[in-house]
Amino acid sequence: MATSNARGHSAGRYGLNYIGGEWRPPESGRTRPNINPADISDRIGDFAESGGLDVDTAVDAAAAAFPAWKALGPLKRAEHLRTAERLIEERAEDFAAAISREQGKLLSEARGEVKRALAIIDFTAGEARRLNGVTTPAEEPRTLAYTFRAPLGVVGLVTPWNFPLAIPMWKVAPALVAGCAAVFKPSPFTPLSAALLTEVFADAGVPAGVLNLVQGDIAAGEALTANPKVAGISFTGSLPVGLKIQEAGAGRLLRTQLELGGKNAVLVLEDADLDKAVKAVVHGAYGQAGQRCSATSRVIVDVKVKEAFLEKLVAAVAELKPGTDICPVVNEQRLTACLDAIAGAQEAGAKVAIGGGRATEGLPDGYYVQPTVLRDVPWDSELAQEEVFGPVLSVIDCDGFDDAMRISNSVKYGMSGTIFTRDMAKAFEALDRFEAGMLHVNRPGVGAYAHLPHMGAKLSQFGPPECSPQVWDFYTEWRSACISY
Repeated sequence: MATSNARGHSAGRYGLNYIGGEWRPPESGRTRPNINPADISDRIGDFAESGGLDVDTAVDAAAAAFPAWKALGPLKRAEHLRTAERLIEERAEDFAAAISREQGKLLSEARGEVKRALAIIDFTAGEARRLNGVTTPAEEPRTLAYTFRAPLGVVGLVTPWNFPLAIPMWKVAPALVAGCAAVFKPSPFTPLSAALLTEVFADAGVPAGVLNLVQGDIAAGEALTANPKVAGISFTGSLPVGLKIQEAGAGRLLRTQLELGGKNAVLVLEDADLDKAVKAVVHGAYGQAGQRCSATSRVIVDVKVKEAFLEKLVAAVAELKPGTDICPVVNEQRLTACLDAIAGAQEAGAKVAIGGGRATEGLPDGYYVQPTVLRDVPWDSELAQEEVFGPVLSVIDCDGFDDAMRISNSVKYGMSGTIFTRDMAKAFEALDRFEAGMLHVNRPGVGAYAHLPHMGAKLSQFGPPECSPQVWDFYTEWRSACISY
């Protein structure tokens, strides 16, 4: 992997933008450092800090490449994805190392992300044979009536830092199969993974201009949303930024696909298998240090089993070792947000059952937060209502099933909902009553499969879901045709 050395400062071509088939420096000449959150003395390299000129150049390159890419057809386009899939398999350890180093997640977690990305591209390439419409009866004789899909056009793909390979993959892969040309703007905290992914598609023979990479932060994102040649924006990130994208594009009816976070609950009823529930909660709350949109953030537990559940939960969390079992959060901002959330919860009456501070013992200078359990959290307190995006778990009392459902649905988000119970009638009723997009029974409340919709409800989602056949409703437009003969 031709990047900087362990304490380097130059990222080589990976520090540049990729526009029109060429690696280019930003027009401003500005760069920003990429720092390892597990050891902030490790400067991975300097990466482009792009602005409006870079974005407009990339959009123009995409617009120029779009007609020929559209004309190629989905089956030929999918061949490029199959080649890219093979290249990622060959470079899997390079990807995992880059993800772990710049995002901070454990190497085992990074390898799992690479596998997820491969599953996504495999599914998406296969869907190329299913981009079909329907034939319908016509009202006149000797007339054929049918529908078909057409690619949307130039799309902007704006991705977060928490899954720097998998989330870009579930946008880039369907965009390309659909026949769109794309401008990919990743998070400024994970630019290396984005550059490696872009390189894979270039090496797979995707023509110049079809996939363009523009590194940078707010200025690049705003320019992408504002460019009138961009037909759609697919964004994964925070609610405030998603709302700004929606507002900025409303005047020209910009198509948007927004996945905006969650405040996910696991319900533990009186009859639940507590050992199984604890294992799932620990995985959901502390895997990747809680930095997942579907992470378990709240446990709503029946008061009849609360103390028994807490005893098992605290014992399990006590076994987690920062740096070995739990990764750092991505930057100082997230570290501060976690510590502030813990302090605010205590002021609201919650009690720290375990953790509650910054983890430093035996660790390099990184952004580690102790895996934290807060008990007796008021259901309507700020911690119970707002996303933290860190290894901070709220345990909230409930009095029976109906109370658990009420508390679960009390938040503005609706990404994931999970219930632990042996009563399958209550399990199926919960699936009916959860105000959330991804639902689970007696299993961890995070993740799904590459072919299932990744989506939320309420303020967690706007527009078609991702990772599923429904994704084509974002990247394509329907056409109807009537032919007399």
